[in-house]
Amino acid sequence: MPQKRYTEEFKKQIVDLYNMGNKSLTELEGEYGVSKSTMNGWIKKLSPVKVSETETITMKEYQALQKRMRELELENEILKKATAIFAKKL
Repeated sequence: MPQKRYTEEFKKQIVDLYNMGNKSLTELEGEYGVSKSTMNGWIKKLSPVKVSETETITMKEYQALQKRMRELELENEILKKATAIFAKKL
């Protein structure tokens, strides 16, 4: 049986319904036919996390920022090594 695909908009809608506190996972599972474990994954990834008094981000955004930070750190290390090599040649 092929795995069902859901749009990001649908996932966000389910997460919003859950986070508003109006619906339990059991109710959402009954209404939309999505398993609790699937919804839990969406909730973990898409629920807002407060990072300051005025700013929130989702876990998905946080993970993307972490990935970008690792990429930049790697690029920075490469540039440091290249600079050291060029400095030796002068």
